[in-house]
Amino acid sequence: MSCRTKLSQLNILLVEDEKRLAELLKKAIGDYFAGFWIASDGIEGLELFRKRKPDVVITDITMPKMTGLELAEAIKKESPDTPIVILSAYSDKEKLLGAIDVGVVKYFIKPFDPEELLSYLCTLADRIKKQSLIRLLEPFTYDLQSEQLFKKGVLVHLSKRESRFIAQLLYSPNHYLSNESIKERLWEGEAVSDERLRTFIKRVRQKSDKRLIENVSGQGYVLRVESRK
Repeated sequence: MSCRTKLSQLNILLVEDEKRLAELLKKAIGDYFAGFWIASDGIEGLELFRKRKPDVVITDITMPKMTGLELAEAIKKESPDTPIVILSAYSDKEKLLGAIDVGVVKYFIKPFDPEELLSYLCTLADRIKKQSLIRLLEPFTYDLQSEQLFKKGVLVHLSKRESRFIAQLLYSPNHYLSNESIKERLWEGEAVSDERLRTFIKRVRQKSDKRLIENVSGQGYVLRVESRK
């Protein structure tokens, strides 16, 4: 698989308070990725991280409201496997010592060559791919990166909402969601009847396996998950 193909499967969050630099970087490399989102400070970055769940976070180190290191620490508490790359001015070099403690994987001193950043992200892509594959009830696996379900390595064709439903179950405590939570997350702001929800779940189970998604006394659903590969 070529580097460009690997990059095209990644979603990137850039947190940078220098608007001009953020836009220049997006223009230079943004088209390489499946998604490329920009936040202007650490607080906005954390909110966007929770909403978008990017594969990689690239953040400036010196920002108002929340520094890049504070952001990295907050993200690592919620998602220990998410790689975080720091962008730093040379004058911030001493602060980079703290980056090791919060699990930052790499830093780039400004100004840097965007091609250098792309090259590094390409090396990250293989590691992310391995981490993103979740083993469900045999013989199913789910790729968190592409949000796709596989049966014996063969893609199970789900709609975007159906695939997102499985992802939401995976992200939820004990892989469980109540009926109301499912409605709120999958049909945001839309009134959904119990009958419509049951029809939706039935269709997902028909495409996969009724044992994969179990009903909990009519109150919600649980996804059967084994262990991470």
